[in-house]
Amino acid sequence: MLLGPRVARKSGCLCPRSANLTARHRWNQRSSRTQTQPLCTRTTAQQTPKSALLLRGSTPLRRLRPAPLTLARLLSGKPLPQRNSRLLNFCYRAAAWFGGSILFLGIGIVGFFLYDASTYQSHASQADVAVSALAINPRRGGPKNLPILEICLDDDDSEEARRQKEKPRLVILGGGWGGVSLVKELAPDNYHVTVISPANYFLFTPMLPSATVGTLGLRSLVEPIRRIIHGVGGHFIRARAEDVDFSARLVEVSQTDCHGNEQRFYVPYDKLVIAVGSVTNPHGVKGLEHCHFLKDINDAREIRNKVIQNLELACLPTTTDDERKRLLSFVVSGGGPTGVEFAAELYDLLNEDLIQLFPKLLRNEISVHLIQSRDHILNTYDETLSKYAEDRFARDQVEVLTNSRVSEVRPDSIVFTQKSEDGKIITKELPMGFCLWSTGVSQNEFCKRIAKKLGPAQTNHHALETDTHLRLNGTPLGDVYAIGDCATVQNNVADHIITFLRSLAWKHGSDPENLQLRFEDWRSVAEQVKKRFPQAIGHLRRLDKLFAEYDRDQSGTLDFNELRELLKQIDSKLTSLPATAQRAHQQGRYLAHKFNKLARATPGLKANEIREGDLDAAVYKAFEYKHLGSLAYIGNSAVFDLGPGRGLAGGLWAVYAWRSIYFAQSVSFRTRVLMAMDWAKRGLFGRDLMSY
Repeated sequence: MLLGPRVARKSGCLCPRSANLTARHRWNQRSSRTQTQPLCTRTTAQQTPKSALLLRGSTPLRRLRPAPLTLARLLSGKPLPQRNSRLLNFCYRAAAWFGGSILFLGIGIVGFFLYDASTYQSHASQADVAVSALAINPRRGGPKNLPILEICLDDDDSEEARRQKEKPRLVILGGGWGGVSLVKELAPDNYHVTVISPANYFLFTPMLPSATVGTLGLRSLVEPIRRIIHGVGGHFIRARAEDVDFSARLVEVSQTDCHGNEQRFYVPYDKLVIAVGSVTNPHGVKGLEHCHFLKDINDAREIRNKVIQNLELACLPTTTDDERKRLLSFVVSGGGPTGVEFAAELYDLLNEDLIQLFPKLLRNEISVHLIQSRDHILNTYDETLSKYAEDRFARDQVEVLTNSRVSEVRPDSIVFTQKSEDGKIITKELPMGFCLWSTGVSQNEFCKRIAKKLGPAQTNHHALETDTHLRLNGTPLGDVYAIGDCATVQNNVADHIITFLRSLAWKHGSDPENLQLRFEDWRSVAEQVKKRFPQAIGHLRRLDKLFAEYDRDQSGTLDFNELRELLKQIDSKLTSLPATAQRAHQQGRYLAHKFNKLARATPGLKANEIREGDLDAAVYKAFEYKHLGSLAYIGNSAVFDLGPGRGLAGGLWAVYAWRSIYFAQSVSFRTRVLMAMDWAKRGLFGRDLMSY
């Protein structure tokens, strides 16, 4: 007999449907209670009797599963309960942080001293060393019968060095930006590398003006070359390149021995990279022996000593007023980045450190003059940035003399001519106690001898000419390369394409003078130009516009003369690459990647008996320079030229950005640490005003 729901509830019996709903309700309540339980608690089956899972007078329900393990409490915006006051909690946490910091610092100091102790050697590490007889007593030969360095002293120091003796000989002349970038990107074990340079260090030249006034230490800008070439198992010879015998593949170098006598010898090569840099351009001006130059670390040291010496002499009681003003007259000839940055660094020294440690009278009588031959300083930068730099110097009382050319430098004055607004040339004389000559670059004597030896293949009087694969013109193909300030990439688009078309016409038995190029043919010629001369890509964007412009007779074709005129117009628009560290760095990396690929391709070339020809063009593309921007420091501010119409200028934030960029480009972690320490010392203690 079935009972109604109300009667069933009174009697304690439930119908199956009601019992099922009641069990679900209880399960939901139990689940909700389980979710709010504390962290890591479990609801087990022991807490739920079996009798509660089955209902009398109904079908068995499925067994209820225990609640899962809760691994985290529900997220809530409420703060955790605090037993103590907020002040006590803050003090506790601050003490914990302070104690942890002290502990961490102590562990770091102890670890450093343990590492430092491990760097000392208490016992001599002498052992028998295998050295080849040819390394100690080299054989003589070559055109001048000089010793030939066929085997280096350290070629047998290890098994790796012995394997590299059989590799192709790669000789790099110079330890500047080009040579060092090449070595750092070169894959180990591909070449027997030898670096020849009169200086045994790499100099970070962009920050050299900062070293002249003590903002940076001299050792913060140099890195030993031997440490750089150690990664590729290279060899270093501190000597000066004198000549090259291209037929015998010998480099003649010289060095002074321990007795003061000059010694010359040959270094053989399979591939030669000339990266010897350049010298300052004198422009035929008399009296440059009274000027200072800024090309090397020794120049920075001499400039620093001269500036401090003039300041000390100006403080003597025996120095007259006129002599004091002359001693404190600083002249910079050249308005490029080097001259501008030196003038800015000099102003910072005089304005920030001089007034604190020297008599105030000196600050009132100091004068800084910047002589520029163009109508703007930083003439390679955007005009707005040049104007910003000039306004900044005018505010800082640095006199900028534009449209001026130095004609003579005397021991106590400098003579120059200045073009006035009405076009008249006025000759002026300026008393000076210090003069920096920074007016561009020119060829050194070694490059002049090489260019003279190569004859008609070298037509540039300012640098060695190379093709777009950086191979030196006039030398055997693929043997000699030139990069950096000593070289320039030859822009001969017209000559190359005309020669190519002449040979193509003769090959097909037609007269080149009667050549008619349709637009499709012109597109093929343009692709050839882009491949051979990547710098011309920017001038070949609108092929249809160029075709229509030089199709004078509107015939729908370009004849031989029209094509020659078009290509010559492109030639005139191609400018020489800038003589900057950025360009040398890119060329060094380019050669390294090409040499790595040539080394990988050599086994296949030998297997196919391919030993001659344009192997560079076969395995790698032509060099393409990508301008990444120019920077300049102008006295507690900086300018950034990032391309046409893109420039930035600012105050201290720009200075920190300028430092950050050069900090990242520094050659090693060691120099970065030293630079950071020098900047910190300048902020804490000021610049170093000692001469030594």
